[in-house]
Amino acid sequence: MPEGPCGTTTAFDHVAHQVPDVAAAVVWYQKTIPGCRVLYQDASWGFIEAAGVKLALVQGERHPEHIGWQVSEPELERLAAEHGVKICNHRDGTRGLYVQAPGGHWIEFIAYPPESVYASKNDRV
Repeated sequence: MPEGPCGTTTAFDHVAHQVPDVAAAVVWYQKTIPGCRVLYQDASWGFIEAAGVKLALVQGERHPEHIGWQVSEPELERLAAEHGVKICNHRDGTRGLYVQAPGGHWIEFIAYPPESVYASKNDRV
């Protein structure tokens, strides 16, 4: 994991793309992208991985399109304080926060606590 300022670590995690039908999108990606596997799926959100790249398939009214960066839990806490935003506890056990970057693009900082559904599948920071 690359080391940033003050010894922090950050890694690219995922891109989130809005789709009208999560289930149909997951099926399409599984049929179209060789080796695509589902990491998590429910009615409003799917998380897939292929060739080491993760893609979140989200419904627009619930999630913005964004780029996700993985950080440690202490770094997530630091970023929340720095940006004055609340950390969200996600239904899959991850924790994250969103900040708006220049140009109106959303960035998510995400941490994978040991209790997340991905804990054993992920290189946690």
